[in-house]
Amino acid sequence: MSLTAMIRAMRPHHWLKNGLVFIPILLNHDVFDIAAIQHGIVAFISFSLIASSIYLLNDILDVEADRRHPTKCKRPLAAGEITERQAYMAMPLLLLTAFALAFLVPEPRLFLLALTAYLALALAYLFVLKRKLLVDVLALAALHTLRILAGNAAAAIPLSSWLLAFSMFLFLSLALVKRYAELRITQDQSGLKKAGRGYHAEDIEALSQLGMASGCTCALIMALYVDSAAVKQLYRHPELIWLVCPIILYQMARIWFLARRGQLPDDPLVFMIRDWRSQVTGATVLAIMVAATVLP
Repeated sequence: MSLTAMIRAMRPHHWLKNGLVFIPILLNHDVFDIAAIQHGIVAFISFSLIASSIYLLNDILDVEADRRHPTKCKRPLAAGEITERQAYMAMPLLLLTAFALAFLVPEPRLFLLALTAYLALALAYLFVLKRKLLVDVLALAALHTLRILAGNAAAAIPLSSWLLAFSMFLFLSLALVKRYAELRITQDQSGLKKAGRGYHAEDIEALSQLGMASGCTCALIMALYVDSAAVKQLYRHPELIWLVCPIILYQMARIWFLARRGQLPDDPLVFMIRDWRSQVTGATVLAIMVAATVLP
């Protein structure tokens, strides 16, 4: 077995998404709290290992279909670089390590609950939910939101209902854009037959409308947050956070424009992390939040 091939099969490039566990630490202004950062790192590693075990199982189940796919045929299992037996052996090791690490955080019970919920939902998605109309995108949004909840649990930070609402609509929009992009690729030329999973080709416009509406709702939640009592406890100048609203609208609209043009590759969240324009908008948002916190 090639260790390099096994690592590629674990899809480490998707581990970037697990950086969401640090969001509660950042928003709670605990970035200089060494203990909180260490607990966030534990959460990041645990979620990465669980995600990798799910990716291996997914590749085992889809190996024949992947071999017929123009790009997925290059995955290590489909290409024959690792065997199904090796993948099956790696999965329990990854899961055991992930759950063992949970005992390093101050509230292991809550964090273990988050890990268990994530694993259960990921398995349900893999075997059943990904073929159900709209349930699939809600499940994907919930999987991303669970990462944030796990960050709260790992660092013992109180849950923010504002962050929960914002993240659900944000990740719903990203899940819809992911499904939209897949539908564009797989739909029949006739435009009438099933194009993939629980969707038909004619559903593509409805997906687009629902996804853009979810993206706009993120900006609305941020605007309401600026006028809330909670924001005044964390920021000296909460009015500056108004500047984040148009940035959110721009970012979500741009993602959808790219998807409609067929120019959105890979997972949209991974794309946003790697895309330089998204990095600039993210840095701008961070600068605004810092200014709202530290300016006299």
